[in-house]
Amino acid sequence: MGILAGKRIVITGVLTDASLAFAVARIARAEGAEIVLTGAGRGLSLTRRTARKLGDAIDVLELDVTVPEQVDAAREAVRERWGRVDGVLHAIGFAPPSCLGDDFFAAPWDDVATAMHVSTYSLKVLADAFVPLMHDGGSIVGLDFDNQQAWPAYNWMGVAKSALQSLSRYLARELGPRGIRCNLVAAGPVKTMAAKSIPGFALFEDTWDGRAPLGWNVEDPEPVAKACVALLSDWFPSTTGEIVHVDGGYHAVGA
Repeated sequence: MGILAGKRIVITGVLTDASLAFAVARIARAEGAEIVLTGAGRGLSLTRRTARKLGDAIDVLELDVTVPEQVDAAREAVRERWGRVDGVLHAIGFAPPSCLGDDFFAAPWDDVATAMHVSTYSLKVLADAFVPLMHDGGSIVGLDFDNQQAWPAYNWMGVAKSALQSLSRYLARELGPRGIRCNLVAAGPVKTMAAKSIPGFALFEDTWDGRAPLGWNVEDPEPVAKACVALLSDWFPSTTGEIVHVDGGYHAVGA
């Protein structure tokens, strides 16, 4: 029996089979979970196509975290299908081009607001959607890129990630009395569609493996996915508000 046997998990952020969320979905299924995927906008058809690679009868729900009606509809669809939810993976992020790159001052407030809404506030939106279905406790896990330092080209997405970390702690505080945990996995760089949108991503690729004590393979999403699956399971029953680094140890060492 797998560590997610009998669990019902909602997974956001699957676009292609190179997505970190896809690796989480694949391992979660192998560990016994029932899963539902969500997609939004122009990416919805891509999510549906990719879902077929996970096997038969994987539901894909439309869920744009900026559209309240879709949030309500997704909750009701999951309620009708399962009646309850045991875990949610937050793998949602977006920043307009002005928020990334060489010029930190280029982004107007409207673009920054979009980045914060989609990349940060969406964690609270997912809690709004699915905490009402977590009748016996549960686990919310978010994908993160640790932002204790400023990174080249990451700019306002880095600010959004710092806010995500703070939001996760506040959700942990609010939801803990209901037996619901909220944690983040701070991943090292992995080649995904999202990574391709970050100018200068090659800088991370070129330096990470040499500095990380355990080494790092930017082509391998499995270490990150396994950590997410573990946090979605019952194996971390007293861990919440935490940032688990899965980066080969890069964060722990200096130059």
